[in-house]
Amino acid sequence: MTRMQRRTMRMQTLWISIAGVLAVTIYAALAAVQILEWTPLAAAPGLTLDQIRAELSGAGESLNAPTTFMILGVGVVLALALGVVAMTSRAAPMIAAAGFLSLLMLGAPGFFLASFAPGMALADTFMISAGVSLPGVRAFYIISAFAAALLMLGGVVAVLRARAAPASA
Repeated sequence: MTRMQRRTMRMQTLWISIAGVLAVTIYAALAAVQILEWTPLAAAPGLTLDQIRAELSGAGESLNAPTTFMILGVGVVLALALGVVAMTSRAAPMIAAAGFLSLLMLGAPGFFLASFAPGMALADTFMISAGVSLPGVRAFYIISAFAAALLMLGGVVAVLRARAAPASA
């Protein structure tokens, strides 16, 4: 591999890492807004967030925002760590992309886990189904499923490339 090819690969890995960290961070930030604002507002239409929080507090419940942020923050920390490792180890762009797609794929279980306690608090306080299903909730699961599909497609492409490559002597 020439010096120019190595430099090109490093730049590709850099841009994939930047895009990956941004994608995971945006996913986590929007998940937090969905869990802590949009879902409560949908669960108790006509009430403000302050009124909803007061009702929850009066019932001995809470949205448990610190835990939600902690759970969602794990993905962001892992994305930052992956970006640093990909760049310092000079990982191939395909490896970096697979790592970030894996994190996005795991966003769905993280989203479910982060939303479980707030959903139960809303259900117990407002006597609603804990599975408040808003159109925005499906988007998180669709993004994770799409990331899983891209990850599998990347694996197929890698295998096909390996088979097509000439054998080294």
